[in-house]
Amino acid sequence: MMMGIALIALSCTPKGLQTGDLVFMGIPQDYSISEESMDGAISAATGGGGLNLIHVAIIEMAEDRPYVIDATLKYGTDRHPLDSTIKQFTLKDGSQPVYIVKRLKNNKLAGQWIENAKKFCGQPYDMRFLPDNGAMYCSELVRDSYLGPQNEFLFEEKPMNWKNEKGEIPVYWTQLFALLGMDVPQGVPGTNPQDMSKSPLLETVDVDILSYSASRLL
Repeated sequence: MMMGIALIALSCTPKGLQTGDLVFMGIPQDYSISEESMDGAISAATGGGGLNLIHVAIIEMAEDRPYVIDATLKYGTDRHPLDSTIKQFTLKDGSQPVYIVKRLKNNKLAGQWIENAKKFCGQPYDMRFLPDNGAMYCSELVRDSYLGPQNEFLFEEKPMNWKNEKGEIPVYWTQLFALLGMDVPQGVPGTNPQDMSKSPLLETVDVDILSYSASRLL
């Protein structure tokens, strides 16, 4: 059962949000979200380790406050204050998801990653989950924005899995892709928050996300 947990602190790295940090949003595996929703279908396909990470967002610190750059079904690819993200991801029972903040161990290019991400703002949400099609999903935005000194991708792609733990594709996905006139892209290279969070390039940062909220949503 969801207990309103707001963060997990697993590291002794310096506290405080920084530009370039990544915020992963998760729900416990026993939290009830129908597979007939996008979040539920993502949870079913990518869950593991007791926590389903359903979204990842980029942090930019500006004007002494945190902004988020991310790609969502509701707003497309957009930059907005952190409070907007907290409100958007408030769970149906009024509690907050688990927020896990991770930072690249080598964060020297953080400013450039933010500028890269901003170039994608205005693109629609990628309902097809395909590369290079003028639309973005959340972890795709991170991968395409976080480039190394030689313009190389820092985060790897893997064959995407759309099946739940029973080996079945949730109804949401079969219906969605049918409406889009395409097969479910099982095995097509891509990214997801669950896999991205496990990258050896990242370390967990001890940050209470809600302490940065002007409205102190609890």
